[in-house]
Formats: sequence, structure tokens, C-alpha cells
Amino acid sequence: MFSERNETRRLKAQALRQQASTIATERSHPQRINNGEEAAYGYLVNYHKGLPHNAVGEVQHSAYRAFLNALTTSDPYDFDHIPQGHDGKGRKFVSPQAGLAFDLQGPDAQSLMIPPAPRVDSAENSAEMGELYWMSLLRDLNFADYDNNSLVNAAVASMNTDFSDFRGAKEQDQVTKKTLFRGISLNSDGVNSDAIGPYISQFLLKGNTIGTDFSEKDGYIRFGTLRVDQRNKVAIANTDYLTDFDEWLAIQNGKFPNKKDVFEKNLVFLRNLRDLATYVHFDQLYEAYFNACLYLLSETNAEGKAVFPFSQGNPYYNSPNQDGFATFGGPHLLSLVTEVATRALKAVWHTKWFVHRRIRPEGLGGLIHVHLSQNFPQHSYPMINEEILQALTCGGLSHHFNQETGFLLPMAFPEGSPLHPAYGAGHATVAGACVTILKAWFTENTPITNPVQASTDGLSLIPYNGEDADQMTLLSELNKLASNIAIGRNGAGVHWRSDYTESIKLGETVALGILQEQSLTYNETLTDGQTPFFQLTCFDGRTCHIAAGQITYSRITREAARINTLDNTPDVVPDIIPNLG
Repeated sequence: MFSERNETRRLKAQALRQQASTIATERSHPQRINNGEEAAYGYLVNYHKGLPHNAVGEVQHSAYRAFLNALTTSDPYDFDHIPQGHDGKGRKFVSPQAGLAFDLQGPDAQSLMIPPAPRVDSAENSAEMGELYWMSLLRDLNFADYDNNSLVNAAVASMNTDFSDFRGAKEQDQVTKKTLFRGISLNSDGVNSDAIGPYISQFLLKGNTIGTDFSEKDGYIRFGTLRVDQRNKVAIANTDYLTDFDEWLAIQNGKFPNKKDVFEKNLVFLRNLRDLATYVHFDQLYEAYFNACLYLLSETNAEGKAVFPFSQGNPYYNSPNQDGFATFGGPHLLSLVTEVATRALKAVWHTKWFVHRRIRPEGLGGLIHVHLSQNFPQHSYPMINEEILQALTCGGLSHHFNQETGFLLPMAFPEGSPLHPAYGAGHATVAGACVTILKAWFTENTPITNPVQASTDGLSLIPYNGEDADQMTLLSELNKLASNIAIGRNGAGVHWRSDYTESIKLGETVALGILQEQSLTYNETLTDGQTPFFQLTCFDGRTCHIAAGQITYSRITREAARINTLDNTPDVVPDIIPNLG
């Protein structure tokens, strides 16, 4: 009898794997296209940090062709022989072969795509660069002080008047003090949930109520018998890097930085862009979401009941005699939050290395500096869109950048960006994947009570009393958590806005695919006999329902369609890898 039972199980397992394989095989593999800059401008405006450069920061063509050759052949030998700058003794390229790896669960890394990135000759790219210059100027201003600051007023005015195609958060088609540097995730009503409440997500601030010892405002998350402190080691104010051209050029050649981060003495709650940039400089990529998961699983009320209940699609939501654990419980969720991260990274690593190879903002900052500076009269780059040049020379940014200061983008990290292309963004893709898992697990409309923000000195949490405090929900704060981490990298100067907007959706797709395949595997049913399901609001405002291997979506809202459209497809579609001849 047992052998028959074992054989039945074996065959069921085989059939299930085949069914999941069919789902994976039938996913579309769309054509992957870039924005054509590589073919149009001869590698000048693509990613080439870490390769050898000439005296003005232009990449050596032979080195770039060797780089492209490795991407074309996928031969590990060719990757090992990509030339390095700084006499071959510099920093190493980061995991360029990761996008060639396979996974046995979820979408294949090469089945996913993001639209072509904005080109350097576009008004959209100028607007993204302008936002980054303003972020560098406002790194040390606390978010709570944005309402009454002249530099914020100048930034808002500049984003509205200097740039014709800014696609960030707006109110009535205008950037405001409330929307400045915010994300653009929507709720199901088409409202920008990232603009509700204080800038920093509650899940980067609050701690658990732990008996009579600690309240939420003490900032300690329960992790078994340990406590995770939401206070952070942060970089000191008014210290930026790569504002000297010689330093900038050495870093582009891959040299290790001579300078090191300098930190404040006290641990603080996150208050401003520099604090947030420090967080995303040193975090493990799923750290914020793992901590949020711990907080959500551990927070109980006075009666010992969960403050953040699981979704009603969970089979144990109303079970009279069972709790979830290995399936649909805490261990299942905690493992999923971390599991999606590596799959998300493989997907985005393929897009960034093998498709888009977008220049990092600091790289374009160098081109802008050479183009505008009187120190380089023999060099100009007419492909750079005029709007960012005008903003720096006679627009809002001209009050802060000039021939004396130079036009390099001030960076928050001594080493500038990491040694891999900009688009998509690893942090943002992981954010999209991990937050999607959390939204699928918990009841999204659960209100956030007693919201907080950091005090001026960052040493404590104080009540947030804004007029929208009662509109904050689990959904809005999880969406905001994703945008905080992703845009925190922008605040450091290492990523672009569209790196964030497109990458969180890429990560979401990875997570939904994993949930889709896992939904085939469960034995449980709901108390009414129906199939368990996951349901969540996507970043574009659609509602997604996953059950029994199927994914269905609600109709997208008109506002979601407007905000989430990124159409940079060139009129002529170039090859992924240009002809190396």
C-alpha cells in the first residue's frame, strides 16, 4: 500500500513540475531593445566606468569593444579579459555574468524586459539629471523641513520651468514641495500612495511594542530574543565626493577612492536624503523588507491579536483549528521575502549588462562638465540635451554651479557608483519583488495608526500630525518603503529616476511569477472550500489575483496609464549588441 502511495506521490510531483515548467515556457520572451545611443554616439554616452579612459574621460574604443565581445560570446574567458583602467589594478566589474544564469522557479531572467532608457539627447533625461543635481543640493535638509525652505522652493520652480518632460510625482501636473523626490506608486483609486504621510516609510522608523519595555516610538523590531534597532549609522553632513575633475577621472578608471566615509557619532532615525543614501550604501538588499516583515509578523495589540492580519486568501485566515507555519505562515513568508531577491537580481543584471548599458549619472556629469567648462575648449558634446545645459548655465541650477565650482554631479559615496551599468537598478528591482510578496501576504487596507517621523536631530521619533495622517495604510507604507530604498540610491547620485520607476515593476513581475508557480503546490483550501489566493495592488494601481497557477489583473486606471508610460523606443530598433566590426 505504501509503495502505491509513494508511486502516486512521485507521479503527482512530476506532473506538478511539468505544469510549472509549461507556465514558465509559455511566458513571452519579448524582443529586448535598447535606446540606440551605443550605435548613435560610439560608446561615449554609455556605461564604461572601470574601463580605460583618455584625459577627458572618454572610453578607449578597443576596451569597450572587448567589453561588448564578452557580452556577445558569453564566454567566461572573454569576461576574464575585459580590460581594466588604472593599470589593471582597479575595482572589479560586478557580476556581469549573473544574467546568464538560469532559475528553476519564476520567470527566466532573459524572459523579462524594461523599456529603452531615456537618451541623453532627450528632454526626459535632462529632467532626470536636473532632479539629481537638486537632490545633491538638498541632501542634508530634513524632509520634515521641506515646507519652509527657500532651496526647496527653488528646486520646485526649476523642475517645473527648466524641464519640459519630468515624469516624477506631481500634483495637478506640477511638482510641489509635497511631491518633490517622491515615488509614484498608485493605489487602486489611482492616487499616488507614495505622497501620503511623511517622506520616510513607517517601516524604516517604527519598532514593535514589546511588553511594557518598549513602544513603537522606541524603534526596536522584535527578532526572536534579539532586537533590531531602526537607528542608523549615517554619514556626516556637507561632505560630497567627485567634485574635483582629477578625482572624478581616477574613479572612472576604476581606481579605489582615496577618501573614506565619515560618520556621525550618534545613531539616528532616517531624516534626510544623506541618511537614506547611507542606508542604501551599506544595506543587504532585502534588509529593509526582511525587517518590515519581522515588524508586521510581531506587532500585536493588547489582546495579543495581530495588528496586521494576513490576506483573506490565506487558508488559515478563518481556520477554526489550524495555523499556518511551514505553508502560509511566518517561516514561509520570511523565506519568500529573501528568496525573490536573488531572482530579481539575475533579471535586472541581464537588462543592465546585456541590453541597456546606461551611463551612470556621474558619467554624464563628467561629460557636462567637460562640455561647459572653459578648461576644455576643444571638447564639446552636442548630443547632450539643451535643457540640462540651460538649467546649469542660466536656469535655477546656475545659482549653485558655475565655472568656479564646476559642473560635476556631487556624489554621496567616495567611490561614486558601483561598477555595473545604471539601468535597471538592483536595489529598485529587489524592492519591487520583496514588497510585492509583503503586499500579497497582508491585508493592504490595514490602517497605520500613530504615525511618526524623525526628530530634527534624529535621536528620537515624534508624532506625524499632517492632515493626511489618517490616510496612511499598510499599502501606502509598503509602496513608500520600496520607493525610499530605490530613490535613496538616486539621492546618492548613483541612479536615475527611471531606473527606479521601471525596475520596481520588473521586480514585481519576478515576484508574481514565483507566486504563480507556488500557487500550484498547496494542499489547503479556504474554509468555504475555495482555492487559496494571493491578491494585491500592483505599483501601477491594478489589482492582481493569483490562484491555481493563474494570474488575472483588473483594468488599469487612466492615471496609472499616464504616470507609468515610459516610451523611449527608438524609431529604428537597434541590435542588442552593435556590430563589433
